[in-house]
Amino acid sequence: MLFDDIHAHVMFMLLYYSGMRSGEMLALNISDFDFTNGTVKINKNYARYKGKDLILTPKTKKSKRVITLPSFLMTEIQDYASKIYNLSSEQRLFPFNKYYLWKRMKKYSKKANVKKIRVHDLRHSHASLLIELGFSPLLISERLGHENIETTLQTYSHLYPNKQSEVASKLEELHDNFLNE
Repeated sequence: MLFDDIHAHVMFMLLYYSGMRSGEMLALNISDFDFTNGTVKINKNYARYKGKDLILTPKTKKSKRVITLPSFLMTEIQDYASKIYNLSSEQRLFPFNKYYLWKRMKKYSKKANVKKIRVHDLRHSHASLLIELGFSPLLISERLGHENIETTLQTYSHLYPNKQSEVASKLEELHDNFLNE
């Protein structure tokens, strides 16, 4: 196993498969997860200022959202939470800061012999994956908590393939079907 740190493993999986911001993830409590419906509620943000941990409101109004997660990830989160001694429902599930994430990203990139990326790039990787899987920009925008769809389109438009030939092909198919009726 690449990870010898279960905290980093679960946090990086959650960042990649949810697309949430690292501050949003670091603010999560176990009560933010609905294990029956497979969702996580994003309604706060973690920051560290002058050595103090702060729980703040999310970046934008649309940053408050509910994200559906794959069942394998929900199981990992449940298993992780069950190993934390005396975890209260209002205690931060991941009592770390962004420096911890940065250090782990550096360590595991080196261990895997791959170029180090920023922790925030996991969010971009999530969006890129959803685009590749064919999901709409509107759904991706909602999932990422962008204030408007233009942010999503401006950030990821280069990843959308040129669909002009596909449109022409579908129109040709429609026309041929109409003529053959």
